[in-house]
Amino acid sequence: MIDHSALATSEIIFMREAIKQAHLAEERDEVPVGAVIVQGHKIIARAHNQVETLSDPTAHAEMIAITQATDHLSNKWLTECALYVTLEPCAMCAGALVLARIPRIYFGAQDPKAGACGSVFNIAHHPQLNHRIKIKKGPLAAQCSQLLRRFFEKKRYLINQRKVDRKIRF
Repeated sequence: MIDHSALATSEIIFMREAIKQAHLAEERDEVPVGAVIVQGHKIIARAHNQVETLSDPTAHAEMIAITQATDHLSNKWLTECALYVTLEPCAMCAGALVLARIPRIYFGAQDPKAGACGSVFNIAHHPQLNHRIKIKKGPLAAQCSQLLRRFFEKKRYLINQRKVDRKIRF
């Protein structure tokens, strides 16, 4: 018999670890997305967005975590693993996760502009692809959404401040 309360507790624990990674991204002025990959009950990869730091549009948390996990396992397949990520994966990341054969994705916040696990597209569970991923939306969704919202509000505020400063100088 499955202990559903233990599963829910594990989901919270692992999503909190992904949120810690998102905070690391935010500290580096990156979009605050964090991810962990778990095998059994052990985290085998931890990553956060590094797009700005590396000047690499593919340096999403999920992509970095996939590389870490496959290196750790010395295997290109992540068939015994699960991904916990603070934001719904984009098309690039969902495609890579399909190729890695990961069986489960847990994401916090939905991405209504670029989400590829059900919000805009559903690459993760597309019937024409050779692998489908089970998706669970929402572990700690409010916390994940708030982190992103606060980051972008701060960005918009700073942009508006620069505009005001320029007007004052002229």
